Amino acid sequence: MLRDEFQYFLDNQDALAKLYGGRYVVIRQQKVIGSYPSIGEAFHTTSKQYEPGTFLIQLCDVGEDCYTVTINRAMF
Repeated sequence: MLRDEFQYFLDNQDALAKLYGGRYVVIRQQKVIGSYPSIGEAFHTTSKQYEPGTFLIQLCDVGEDCYTVTINRAMF
């Protein structure tokens, strides 16, 4: 599960938003391993190196609105 990665995001959300605001960050093993302008780019690039399901892609912004994402095929 990616609970630890999401908790890392929550614990560091304000600082991460200052660094990566509005971008999609990829978190693996409680570290940011990349940031991208789109969720599709984040997924495609990261899945070349890591198995899907072993990393979290999170919109990096302040507030709770960035916690919920709707994903559809057109994004990829």
